[in-house]
Amino acid sequence: GKHSINEEDIKLVSNTLRYESLTQWNKVNEFENKIAKYVGCKYAVAVSSCTSGLQLAMQALNLPKNSSAITSPITFVSTSNAMLYNNIRPIFVDINSETINISLREIEKYLKKNKKIRLIVPVHFSGSPCDIIGIKKLAKKYNCYVIEDAAHALGGKYLNGKKIGCSEYSDMAVFSFHPVKQIASGEGGMIVTNNLSLYRELIRLRSHGITKLNDRFIDLNSSTTNNQINPWYYEMQKLSYNFRLTDIQSTLGISQLSRIDKFIKKRSTLSIYYDKHFANFKNIKTVQKKFRKYSALHLYIVLINFKSIKLSRAELMNELKKKGIITQVHYIPVTMHPFYKKLGYKLNNIPKTIKYYNHCISLPLYYDLDKKSQL
Repeated sequence: GKHSINEEDIKLVSNTLRYESLTQWNKVNEFENKIAKYVGCKYAVAVSSCTSGLQLAMQALNLPKNSSAITSPITFVSTSNAMLYNNIRPIFVDINSETINISLREIEKYLKKNKKIRLIVPVHFSGSPCDIIGIKKLAKKYNCYVIEDAAHALGGKYLNGKKIGCSEYSDMAVFSFHPVKQIASGEGGMIVTNNLSLYRELIRLRSHGITKLNDRFIDLNSSTTNNQINPWYYEMQKLSYNFRLTDIQSTLGISQLSRIDKFIKKRSTLSIYYDKHFANFKNIKTVQKKFRKYSALHLYIVLINFKSIKLSRAELMNELKKKGIITQVHYIPVTMHPFYKKLGYKLNNIPKTIKYYNHCISLPLYYDLDKKSQL
């Protein structure tokens, strides 16, 4: 994947460099408002990356000590890393072979036997929607929060047609604006929610834990003069991070967002073209095909019978690279990484995940790709 930048993007970013503040100013607010309106939620908080967004979203929940959280093993490591940053133990639940998303049945199996699970983090893998309504029902039944990892999913829809991130079925959702995503801001992310208390907490947490909006001050003597708030005064009330997004990045995000429907329509055209041409290949199986009209189409993935074609995955990828075709694997299951093995995670409880991983390969899919290149 790769980003698509046009002259309007360059012009608007250049204008910000000339005339606007570079950070913590009105372009950040504008970007937040436009994302909130686009997905249909009440509040949006721009952050430095989707990873930092996941970290802050979990921090904002202030879960009890020794809590656990459920997520998918087919995701980038940032999903579960954000849990570890917050002293939450990740629990990796097997996927559904058809959707490649987290299995609802497996989620409930773990919820039944582990009372320390307080959070579910479904991943809308490749932009294809999880069964978020089913997940919400389980969360309510077992008293859990839900944070959607929607890094792949800006512009996608749930199966009922509502936009991913509308926040009707979760406490928060987090998007990514990395260059290979639907829209790019260089780096960057956005947390969306309908919960005012969480929104206010997120605004504080993304900027060192310092008071924002109209927060009440703790030190009344230092904060006022003659019963009036001192104009210079602020308070750090919690330990947190600098996870702010700049106005420069926000300007690029605003410009890109104006073309998101165009971007996704092109991704859809390319995906359908792939589907059509792979339909008669006996050693290639497409995945998530039935969800194309709902998906944000971040990735195009096929499963290949490497044994039948008498090539290993590495050999095939290298041969394709010689022809100028760059492929990838999404993802190495998180519990296969040495760091997670040291924590005691194993592979024996995720057989569908391992089967998927052994056969998957991601093909080029980005806005400036054309059908001629696909052939």
